[in-house]
Amino acid sequence: MIGIGCAVIDFGITYSLHEFVDIQRDLSKVVGWIFGTLIAYLLNSKFAFQAEVNAKKAGAVFVLYAVTFVVQILLYRWTEGPLISMGLVNPWKDGVSFVIAQGVATVTNFVLQRRVIFREETKIIAQQDPI
Repeated sequence: MIGIGCAVIDFGITYSLHEFVDIQRDLSKVVGWIFGTLIAYLLNSKFAFQAEVNAKKAGAVFVLYAVTFVVQILLYRWTEGPLISMGLVNPWKDGVSFVIAQGVATVTNFVLQRRVIFREETKIIAQQDPI
């Protein structure tokens, strides 16, 4: 639910900046992504993963977000042409581009954070010979 809520924030900012303030489409997406990602990181680390935020985990999340940011921006850009050729116009064109790009980023971020960054530490208990 956190990812969906933050995606709504991201899209709201992205779409509003592009359509109502006339900021370039990619730049609007960057600003929306920054706000959505910052809120998602803070909420996920506290509520979804119940993890303490430390420099190591924050650095790992930053690298993950940087990579998925590039993927997200490229998908957002690359889907525009095909959607226009299919006859889609705004708000549908930007909405569908956003869902594709954000969907890939949200799933990737969540899975990697759950499995790698915020995974629970497993404790190995030394085996002892039975008496």
